Amino acid sequence: MENRTRIVYIEDEPFFAKTMSQLLADAGYPTEIAEDGEKGLALVKNVKPDLILLDLVLPKLDGKEVLKQLKADRDLKDIPVMVLSNLSAEADQKEAEKLGAEGFFVKAMTLPSVVVTAVQKRLA
Repeated sequence: MENRTRIVYIEDEPFFAKTMSQLLADAGYPTEIAEDGEKGLALVKNVKPDLILLDLVLPKLDGKEVLKQLKADRDLKDIPVMVLSNLSAEADQKEAEKLGAEGFFVKAMTLPSVVVTAVQKRLA
């Protein structure tokens, strides 16, 4: 039986978006990418994914605002969100968690395979 789990990755850096989506697809998780916060919110509303990977530094609508809007939406608030960002300050991590993020990964300090493993555990 084919895995129907879907992930939305909101990321404006093409290299990261492509690399992570390929690794997730290889692990059996088809991933759709949005390159800015506005498109990300629209994609999430359309796809209703099982999990969202979210960058915090995004054009048009930053990741924190995307997270606020997701968690304020009755239909979307229960979708788990994991942050994958280059913001490494503890304050950013704490704020993301307070806004509802379930995991926080600093891109420069996290192997992509670690993120894939975290996604697999969360969706198991």
